[in-house]
Amino acid sequence: MYILGIDPGLAIVGWGIIEYKNAKFRTVAYGAIRTPAGMPTHERLADIDRQLDEILEKYKPEQLSIEELFWNTNQTTGIRVAEARGVILCRCHKRGLQISEYTPLQIKQAVVGYGRAEKRQVIKMVTMLLGLAEPPKPDDTADALAAAICHAHSGGSRLAQYYNLK
Repeated sequence: MYILGIDPGLAIVGWGIIEYKNAKFRTVAYGAIRTPAGMPTHERLADIDRQLDEILEKYKPEQLSIEELFWNTNQTTGIRVAEARGVILCRCHKRGLQISEYTPLQIKQAVVGYGRAEKRQVIKMVTMLLGLAEPPKPDDTADALAAAICHAHSGGSRLAQYYNLK
């Protein structure tokens, strides 16, 4: 089964697809959707939708694991990220993916074993667990792969439900 992990954003959407089979991981693809800062928000959102649809068409993942929003003090940034997240959820729903959402704490706990782990620890564990030659860049991509790993580890009951429904 292919799991798409997403770290939502407006400027950078990290994405990573892993295959999870027989309790083992295989990295399928990963990268980042980038939108220019000077572009109007509605055009950036449309660009995210278009690029994500191309990824979904090419790799055909069955599941989406997406990071829930962490609200910081900048509400304007948070709202724009929420808009991008909405576009991502809508596109994945339209493509028929089963959607699961995890907090940053849950993702870190599943990947590192500690919910308050630092970013460098997450990147190191993602690199090791997936057997990558070097850490994925940008960091948003590592976060997306971590979300996919989290779903494979902690979404066991959800994955069982998925296969029992088929």
